[in-house]
Amino acid sequence: MPLDDVTTHDIRQKAMKAELLDAETEMRLARAWRDDRDEAALHRLINAYMRLAVSMAGKFRRYGAPMPDLIQEAGVGLMKAAEKFDPEKGFRFSTYAQWWIKAAIQDYVMRNWSMVRTGSTSSQKSLFFNLKRVQASLEREAAQRGETLEGHKLSEMVAEEIGVPLRDVEMMQGRLAGSDFSLNARQSTEDEGREWQDTLEDSSPQAEELVSRERDLSTLRGWLNDAMEELSDREKYIVSQRLLIEDPRTLGSIGEELGLSKERIRQVESAALGKLKKLLEKNTGESAELMAAEV
Repeated sequence: MPLDDVTTHDIRQKAMKAELLDAETEMRLARAWRDDRDEAALHRLINAYMRLAVSMAGKFRRYGAPMPDLIQEAGVGLMKAAEKFDPEKGFRFSTYAQWWIKAAIQDYVMRNWSMVRTGSTSSQKSLFFNLKRVQASLEREAAQRGETLEGHKLSEMVAEEIGVPLRDVEMMQGRLAGSDFSLNARQSTEDEGREWQDTLEDSSPQAEELVSRERDLSTLRGWLNDAMEELSDREKYIVSQRLLIEDPRTLGSIGEELGLSKERIRQVESAALGKLKKLLEKNTGESAELMAAEV
């Protein structure tokens, strides 16, 4: 979908006017593309879910990338989802497509962040999207102990927690140090100029989307629960504390509780996630890393 000759507003308007597909129609279109390579069916399926791609692209504006580029990358992810979607798996295309759209946008943001590339290794990507969350978690735990973490000490703990070199942490902190653009800023210098936040569309999901999403996530959680039963009690506990609670715990806090080193907790977690990935792929045919963002 070339975007050079259209505005972001035009793209949004066109996406919002696209038809809403019911489950039966969506299934029929997906099968027509998968089995007969029916391009008309593909076109209809993609157009129906461009509103999802536009909405998800908007969530990454804070990284400074042009909105048309984010939308185009979201469209690429949507196309990949359509290519790989299996309608017989039992969940809606919208749920499946979110994994691919998010992955495509994240890869684009990583490639084009600021004037200096952030790199594309797994450790750099993990830092880019998790640095602030891990820092906040470590600072909260320190505050509960009556301590204050600052500067070099905090960077060292982040490096150990995520499992990356200290120099990578310090480099990423520098690149992410720029201030965010305020949505309260006015579009013009005139008193009556509206704020940028006034131009944002309501991306809240509709009732049908909520019902479908909850059903699909229920299926995914069922697969995850079945896979978790194949882990040992210690593996289940570590994975649940690291990934499945609202405020994930650090390796250090779990290690103190279990009487193990951070490195040993990391090893157990890595082995457990490897098992889960293999078990989940039996059901989904896709990487468990894509599912993690939704479950």
